[in-house]
Amino acid sequence: MPLHPVSRRLVIAGTAWTAPAVALASVAPVVAASQTTPVREEPLPLGPSDLLEQRTVTQIAPGVALTTIHRGKRSAHQRWAVEFAIPTAGGDPEDTQPVRPRRDARALVDALVAAGFEAEVQPVQQTGAVDVPDGLLGHRVRARETFSTEEAATAWLDRAVEQGFAGRVWNTGWDGGTDAPGPWNVRVLSVDPASYRGSVGLAFGPDLQRRETTSALAAAEGAVAAVNGGFFVMDPEAGAEGDPAGASVQRGVLLSEPVGERPVLVLDRRLRRAAVVRPRWTGSLQVDGRTVQLDGLNRVPGTIRNCGGLGDEPTEDPRHDVTCEDDAEIVAFTAAWGATTPQGEGHEIVVSQKTGRVLAVRPHRGGDLVEGQTIVQATGDRVAEISDLAVGDHAGLDVRLLADGHDLDDPQTLVVNGGPELVRGGELHVTQAADGMAHPDSAGFAYGWFLQRNPRTVAGLDAEGGLHLVTIDGRQPGELGVSVPEAAAVARALGMIAAINLDGGGSTTMVVGGEVVNSPSDEAGERPVGDAIVIR
Repeated sequence: MPLHPVSRRLVIAGTAWTAPAVALASVAPVVAASQTTPVREEPLPLGPSDLLEQRTVTQIAPGVALTTIHRGKRSAHQRWAVEFAIPTAGGDPEDTQPVRPRRDARALVDALVAAGFEAEVQPVQQTGAVDVPDGLLGHRVRARETFSTEEAATAWLDRAVEQGFAGRVWNTGWDGGTDAPGPWNVRVLSVDPASYRGSVGLAFGPDLQRRETTSALAAAEGAVAAVNGGFFVMDPEAGAEGDPAGASVQRGVLLSEPVGERPVLVLDRRLRRAAVVRPRWTGSLQVDGRTVQLDGLNRVPGTIRNCGGLGDEPTEDPRHDVTCEDDAEIVAFTAAWGATTPQGEGHEIVVSQKTGRVLAVRPHRGGDLVEGQTIVQATGDRVAEISDLAVGDHAGLDVRLLADGHDLDDPQTLVVNGGPELVRGGELHVTQAADGMAHPDSAGFAYGWFLQRNPRTVAGLDAEGGLHLVTIDGRQPGELGVSVPEAAAVARALGMIAAINLDGGGSTTMVVGGEVVNSPSDEAGERPVGDAIVIR
């Protein structure tokens, strides 16, 4: 469907809004049919309050609008810093972090100064979560001097690296919470349930193991617009690439179990219902009068991305970007997984979904997987729980995802994983610790992932049930990105009463009319992702 270039433009300087009149007769009827502003007309809480902010609203389909927000501008005062990896004082030289206790940071500064490099210790403050108190996160070490160009900072760092130090060049505008003047480029896809006549979907590649770009997924679905979806496995050492790292439901069918009780976005395909909830799942195999509990669904046994399951090591709590292990698991696979199950030691049975009867028994893991069948694999001490089953035995599979006591199995339902929660009841509600974004053994993770500015993708709902999908570009000199607390503040300023963080970084992508309209941060361009939310 062709885009109608400009339906409304809003300009803000400080707090004085102007909204130029629009001659509706000069644009297509689809624009005239929707004259409401899709998001709240409130300046974004990014940088100084008097920054210039421009908004362009484009109607892309009945009930679907794109709001493009450009706030601030790149400043000549924006500087480049050199930041060092800090080893433990007197400890393992390979154990380095960007943020450590002051004694470690001070020891590194002393070593840098002794080698002729002027550096300083800077405190890093934790802020912006309901379950992590404000306070001192730790200390970082940076060169005392900042630089006007990336090249000058890189040359300074190169000299330090030659002396055995490790670090990175960093734009100071990427520090979360600073008063940098921008620029920020924010794009919001808004779907109004009162006038929307299409359908919202969750799109995957050919199977859960194969990643596709957001634009390819949008094209395959014939979507007018799309954004990247939830977290997924990228490293083969962490499981199967592309596999959702959290709960996923497509057309009412559970494809992947949740990470602990991390939040998810639940949508009805027609937007009759929508919510951000914390689901729980149950999975079991009913075997001749006994119940065999499942550990997972459609993932490599023993390898749990983001943790959050019983028996996981080193933790049963959600731990973002950590791969936990469990050497004794039972995991079920459906045809959505792919053509074959993971290979390895253990045991597996093939079950007919129609009859609930065992079709085949294999004293190893790995075999063909076809439509209409479920394969159940066991490893370690749990092999004994299914190894006595024979062909013809009953083995009924029961998997459910529940929210507020209700089964999310309606064929119109889709579920996208994410975290942390950002807004609840119209108020800031950032759940950093509960969702595994505060690592007890690594202040550096919270610093880089949570508090620093990165590209982000956010999904949320307004008081009328409208859906808003947001991308904020970052990790580029002209794209500052936002911290997680800033992402929450942006969602609230846009009028969301419930919001959740989706996958971000290089995954952050928005497609409209078949074209990528934002600026993905990976050097290679648009990143293949696990899934995408598509608007048809």
